[in-house]
Amino acid sequence: MDYILIKYVHFIGVFAVVGSLFAEAILVKPRMTRAELFFLSKVDGVYGIGALVAVAAGLLLWFGVGKPAGFYTQNWIFLTKVGLFSTVGLLSIWPTVFFLKMRKGDPEEVVSIPGLIRLMVRVEVALLVVIPALAVLMANGIGVY
Repeated sequence: MDYILIKYVHFIGVFAVVGSLFAEAILVKPRMTRAELFFLSKVDGVYGIGALVAVAAGLLLWFGVGKPAGFYTQNWIFLTKVGLFSTVGLLSIWPTVFFLKMRKGDPEEVVSIPGLIRLMVRVEVALLVVIPALAVLMANGIGVY
């Protein structure tokens, strides 16, 4: 039962990450009001919480319940998946800091969003799209050393 519950929580975290990151990619524009940035920072907060939930449940699945840790650790596809998710997380730091800083002030003031911020969000989405394919391969035992 623990395995099923933790796996469910892991999926909820993953869905929060995917949904909020796709929302960010759609919402971010070259010019935004501070009110829009305030809303975007809330969406980014959902992304952060979802990522923490997904990572915590993932670590429990890896080292706590279910399959032995070696099933995951000895699978290069799983390690690639973890590496991509970590990369997505690292790429999200600068946009998150930018959204948090720029949301303060007059809500009607328009702020220019650097192209690199918008690109980073889109690269995060592109990398995130690959992760489920890796998860399916890994879950079927492909990639074991």
